[in-house]
Amino acid sequence: MRKLSFVRLIFLMAAFSVFTAAASNAQTWTAKLDDSVRFYQATDMGVLIVGTRKSLYAIDGSTGEVLWRRKDAALDESDVAAVPDSDLLLLSFQKGDRTRVEAVDLFTGDAIWQSDKLRGGLMHMAVDTSANLLGVVLAKDAKEKPKEDFKRHPLLHVLELSTGDQLWKHEVGEVEMMPSRWPEDGEVEYTLDNYHAPVFLDGRLYLFYEGLTSFDSRTGKSRLRERYRVNEDGLALTESIPIFDERVVYTSGHGRVRAISRETGDTEWEAKDLGRTPEMILVGDVLYVRTGGQFTRLKDGETVERGPYGVSAIDTRSGKVLWRYKGADKGITNLVLPNASSIVIADRDDLIDIDTTTGKRRARVRHGIERASFGLLNERGDVVIGGQSEIAAFNTSDGREMWRARHTPPGRGLFRTIAAITARAASLYFRYGGAATTAFRGVQVARGLSSLSSSGLVRSSTSNLQALATNSARNYARSYAASRFRQFGVAARVRDRISAGMPSRPSVPSPADILRRRSANVDERLLDRIDPAHQLERLSRFLWHRDRLAALRGQWMYFYTSLKGRGGNGLAGVNINSGETVRQIRLSDLDERFVTDEPLGLMFVSAGNRILAHSVTNER
Repeated sequence: MRKLSFVRLIFLMAAFSVFTAAASNAQTWTAKLDDSVRFYQATDMGVLIVGTRKSLYAIDGSTGEVLWRRKDAALDESDVAAVPDSDLLLLSFQKGDRTRVEAVDLFTGDAIWQSDKLRGGLMHMAVDTSANLLGVVLAKDAKEKPKEDFKRHPLLHVLELSTGDQLWKHEVGEVEMMPSRWPEDGEVEYTLDNYHAPVFLDGRLYLFYEGLTSFDSRTGKSRLRERYRVNEDGLALTESIPIFDERVVYTSGHGRVRAISRETGDTEWEAKDLGRTPEMILVGDVLYVRTGGQFTRLKDGETVERGPYGVSAIDTRSGKVLWRYKGADKGITNLVLPNASSIVIADRDDLIDIDTTTGKRRARVRHGIERASFGLLNERGDVVIGGQSEIAAFNTSDGREMWRARHTPPGRGLFRTIAAITARAASLYFRYGGAATTAFRGVQVARGLSSLSSSGLVRSSTSNLQALATNSARNYARSYAASRFRQFGVAARVRDRISAGMPSRPSVPSPADILRRRSANVDERLLDRIDPAHQLERLSRFLWHRDRLAALRGQWMYFYTSLKGRGGNGLAGVNINSGETVRQIRLSDLDERFVTDEPLGLMFVSAGNRILAHSVTNER
């Protein structure tokens, strides 16, 4: 009982500390750094990673205090990535043809391991903490002016997570990459955001860059290789995120849907001539697929519509197409399943309810949303349809409009910048909303996708709201169960005290070894300046933040607009359950990289050499 009481006490202390630091205090914090901010990333632990022209910082998101600073580290954003389900941060130091990758403690900056066998910027990542495996995909020389047909040969390395020892590697064929943004001039970093990230599942590693390939996780022996065209016609994510069941993996590409045996690698069936199929949802023995939609064009970042538009149902036992609905006109949103008998979509003009048994249209209602881009379900079970400047909710039983909110972007200039800010604002919801917001409970969606794209929603300035909605689970749909989390740095001593009964971890250094290990080029360590009791409280707060994410679901869709009564532009937060605009955050400096931390109730932006935190919990 004492140990249980201790656990409760620590987490209550952490929760209270976060609340008093970030929520009840009306004053937001500002952190002044040593040079202009180049990038910043939020992490699951509530730690903000910030890169300047001179250094790399880790900042406590709740207080703005510097946890540590890595001097003389002018890194690009593609050189930095947090490892999912762990307390590790990967850093790639590139100089000429030489590269050194380090795994450092997120809370102290000290090196846990390093490797000189990896080359290039960090593009994608997959982790299996139970098997102590880390898959990293890197690409060299991935920086150029935005253009069409930029290609590289990425390299996959599979490592021991705890030591960095390489088990095997694989060179991916030449693939087209996607710019992180599309400025008028200057070089940009290229990403693999136009591909689904690799995934570990049941002792195998799956890749999706040239179709579908799988390898034995530890040996690299290839078993399954199914080639098909990816990114058709220079458009990103024209194929669906793969779906796994117990026997097969379902994939789409080049107008076909395939069921491929996970055991043998053989194609069990193939449904042809469907058209571009960017979305699939598995319900029982039926696979529902969407054809057509809105896609990001790689060469310029523009969102374009491509058909044919419709929905199909496929019997997963035989591959037979049960029905096809082709009544969508000039566009289509992602699929929304409010219940087992209905599929709801929106086209350019109407909200359409389709019978899941027959494929017949049951109802059609005008929605009035300009260029409807995405759909989701709110807590009341209403279907919410949104675009770049408007959002509305409709009752699923009779199509009645429940509420509507409109927030027009300010001004007519800076169209590309405003589009990027609009998409970033929407992504704040999809980060916490996830796939559960588009389908009723019990739907099987892409089982086992525990991978994290180290670029994904956080890095790309894509204006494609539909891609954000359809692939919201790509980066964030993973388990937060305590048994998956592995710590290799100073946080090990906290979890050892507050998580009784957890399985042992391979090759984890002792707390004494961790405290003795110090990287010479890391300074300003906060944990060195506070006593052990406060170290425990601070680290417990970060672990509380991660656990809080498990129960969090997004409630606010943000729009960039002119704020009435606030004398400027900023973000208006609409509650997706009520339609009320209950949040207003004024942004005096236009910064399209902003990100929120919902557990802390803060929004982070940059201005010159400063990072600023604004409260999003002070509702108007």
